[in-house]
Amino acid sequence: MMELKRKMSLMLGILLSTSMIACEDLPEQKGDDALKAEQREGLSTAYFASGCFWCVEAVFQSVEGVVDAISGYSGGSEKDPTYEEVSSGKTTHAEAVKVLYDPDKVDFKTLVTVFFGSHDPTTPNQQGPDRGAQYRSIAFYKTEMEKQIIEAYIDSLNKAKVYSNPIVTQVQEFDVFYKAEEYHQEYERNHPENPYVRSVSIPRLKKFQEKYPQLLKENH
Repeated sequence: MMELKRKMSLMLGILLSTSMIACEDLPEQKGDDALKAEQREGLSTAYFASGCFWCVEAVFQSVEGVVDAISGYSGGSEKDPTYEEVSSGKTTHAEAVKVLYDPDKVDFKTLVTVFFGSHDPTTPNQQGPDRGAQYRSIAFYKTEMEKQIIEAYIDSLNKAKVYSNPIVTQVQEFDVFYKAEEYHQEYERNHPENPYVRSVSIPRLKKFQEKYPQLLKENH
């Protein structure tokens, strides 16, 4: 009996040791699964691409009901893309943002309004000074209802003749989002002295804020 207990104790120790090693050896996930821990109970997610993600992140973070906006890459097929690969046009991904929002304070339709109201959706593969497919305009949807909301909003813009040129925004089903390198997060807020931020990002944010003051958080 004692011998049996000793063997069982030894086997348990081996199993626990193996389990700890396996957990320690797991590679860090860079995809959307790695961001699930950041989601709080009751929050929803939305994904958009409309040029440099420094600009897009700052715009959405200024909106009431948005808890956070995370810079990353989406819309393409390559796994684990890097900034160097995406920004140089070596992937099919676009610079994008993941928006975490409280649906009790802001709805998806309002976020679509923010998206179209904060960039030019008529310039193919370009936003401001940034050129290339990595800066294309994409409104991602996760459900059929979200797709209908996006398409209905585009239809309303066309009927109102808001733009003189055709809207080229891609309406694309969401697949996967890869969080960008940590130094890109909160970039506009952390680097207001950066020449690009001063000449492009901040003016774009202010233009949006002046256009939609009713959508902003109190501290913006």
